[in-house]
Amino acid sequence: MTFGNASGPVEPFAPGLLAQKGSLFMTRPTLGNYIATPQELKECAEALFAIVQGNKVVINVNQSYPLEEAARAHSDLEARRTSGTTLLIP
Repeated sequence: MTFGNASGPVEPFAPGLLAQKGSLFMTRPTLGNYIATPQELKECAEALFAIVQGNKVVINVNQSYPLEEAARAHSDLEARRTSGTTLLIP
């Protein structure tokens, strides 16, 4: 599975290679494949926030920027000067 194009597009490869490696497969789902309605999105977001607030998942914030520096945050992201979670602070 790939997530976005942070490292650029996936290079072409022979699908038969996946079978040779043990019946592997690749998929490229989008959020719309799993959440079809605004109500489902709301429910999933509420469930995620409950998990985070319950400390069942820890989100490490590696960098934060004031909202007025959003352009710099995007520039740093594009230049690969960031890693992990980045926050824009209003």
